[in-house]
Amino acid sequence: MGFFDRLQAYQPQVLGLLRIMTGLLFLQFGCAKILGILPWPSGQPAFLSLIWFAGMMELIGGALITVGFGTRLVAFLCSGEMAIGYFMSHFPRGFVPLTNGGNLAILFCFVFLYLAVAGGGAFSLDSARAKSSAM
Repeated sequence: MGFFDRLQAYQPQVLGLLRIMTGLLFLQFGCAKILGILPWPSGQPAFLSLIWFAGMMELIGGALITVGFGTRLVAFLCSGEMAIGYFMSHFPRGFVPLTNGGNLAILFCFVFLYLAVAGGGAFSLDSARAKSSAM
């Protein structure tokens, strides 16, 4: 058995770590926009503005992704938010993500899309709930 074959056994744990780190990174944007905990370059958005709704998605979605609750649905919604954010904010500044500042939006979009398909992996409330209902 090769090295990478042995690593396959840790796939659920690594998926769980990817989910947790992605959720925490996403959560920081919501904390900055909505809670003002971290500095946001343009300040806190106006209540009920498009940026405010994005911040709420990042705050709530980031927290739910981090703990792995409703992972597939939440990740799908967050993937959509990032796709919309990319095409509204970054794409008008140019086609190439490196020059339009959209790298992170695209990366979040596709990692969330992967989580929507793969699920939360290990260390998630979803998997704990599934184990308890199977008993």
